[in-house]
Amino acid sequence: MTQSIIVQVGQCGNQIGCRFWDLALREYAQVNKDGVYDDSIGSFFRNVDSRHEDPANIPLGEGKGKIKSLKARAVLVDMEEGVVSELMKGPLGEVFDCRQLLTDVSGSGNNWATGHKMYGSQYKEQLSEAVRRAAEFCDCLQCFFVIHSMGGGTGSGVGTRILNLLEDDYPDVYRFVTAVYPSAEDDVITSPYNSVLAMRELTNHADCVLPIENQALVDIVNKITQALPPTKSGKRVYGVSPAVKPDSALTTGTAVGSPEEKPFDKMNNLVANLLLNLTSSARFEGSLNIDLNEITMNLVPFPKMHYLVASQTPLYCMADVKVPPRRLDQMFSDAFAKDHQMLKVDPKHSLYLACALMVRGNVELSDIRRNIDRLKPNLNFVHWNEEGWKTGLCSVAPVGQPYSLLTLANNTCIHNTFTDIRDRFTKLFKRKAHLHHYTQVDGMDMSDFTDSLESLNSVIADYYNLEQTMGQPVVMEPRLQIAS
Repeated sequence: MTQSIIVQVGQCGNQIGCRFWDLALREYAQVNKDGVYDDSIGSFFRNVDSRHEDPANIPLGEGKGKIKSLKARAVLVDMEEGVVSELMKGPLGEVFDCRQLLTDVSGSGNNWATGHKMYGSQYKEQLSEAVRRAAEFCDCLQCFFVIHSMGGGTGSGVGTRILNLLEDDYPDVYRFVTAVYPSAEDDVITSPYNSVLAMRELTNHADCVLPIENQALVDIVNKITQALPPTKSGKRVYGVSPAVKPDSALTTGTAVGSPEEKPFDKMNNLVANLLLNLTSSARFEGSLNIDLNEITMNLVPFPKMHYLVASQTPLYCMADVKVPPRRLDQMFSDAFAKDHQMLKVDPKHSLYLACALMVRGNVELSDIRRNIDRLKPNLNFVHWNEEGWKTGLCSVAPVGQPYSLLTLANNTCIHNTFTDIRDRFTKLFKRKAHLHHYTQVDGMDMSDFTDSLESLNSVIADYYNLEQTMGQPVVMEPRLQIAS
């Protein structure tokens, strides 16, 4: 069994990471009733004996047998210590190795240059050491998952600096990045600068990027809120029967407004569940598991066009037994619908380069094939990859759900998202607004801005030109109605 390490950077990255580890432990608790440490748990956790004064000295093979104390294969980084300190004091605190944490107190001031150039250089050795410590406990390290935001300073700056270190120190280990992009109404005025500067690093140093847009997460949460049946008080809430099962993807098991709920938990849960579904084949057995390296091999036809549009369904399960479960075929239809995408895009109206369907639960291969055949006429695939479908089937369903589907698509619609970011960047850059905050950082100059803009223009042009020269108009057939 292979192992993976999650590197969570900045406030956003650590909050999403916290939700991921919480939900992952719930999944293992549901499947592993006997508390035995096996290859499945070992993919993201290591087993240590807390009686040892220094768990780092425990031999690698000593973890077999009963679970003693699980430590997450994680590296936590933030230049403001608040979120990491709160996490360490919380119920998950003992899951993390304090030697794989790195914090400062002053923060990056929403400035990519401060994070990338200043802190990235200042903490280079400590960052490498924290990753090395985590990597030494892996006997078959396959992948790094880097989680960070694009709009702030630490996530975009330190996050991309770590990505560069990973490429230098572990060139043969895959680098997956989950990057949360700011919305157009973001309250950080410099977020367009940070996003474009960080994107050059993602384009040059990541193997695969899963962009997530804040506004898309907000819209999904709002949509589900409106769809939920109201309680007796007339309010729609999460985690309270009969609205939604507490263990559903969107919920945390606590009621809205409770002291235990965090402001962005519902949005973070969506991203955490994306990572759970993405890594399910690495964590559990299945009749048609997808190896993580297969995602890059099958979905990235050109090296720099490695940005994938993600969607997942179902987003929640109703707790009221009178409400019939969503039909399996409807789940596949929803995965390609505009309002299930993690970006504000509509992939149906653009060109697919490749698509992966990662299914979990009690689903047959024939069900997957039937739905591919049903959906294919409505989807426009590039002519040289019309059969560009990658399918995976993991037998373990998410907690509280009979099955789920994660869709990863390399689709030209993503140039619209990147164009919006470029336009917001250009609007600031033309006025030279706030540039002095960046150029005063040692090692930062104007060429970083122009080179990053050129890099983004190149990515946009690659997707746009492919859509224009190879795409054919989509012949839209009437949508099939799924009988209830």
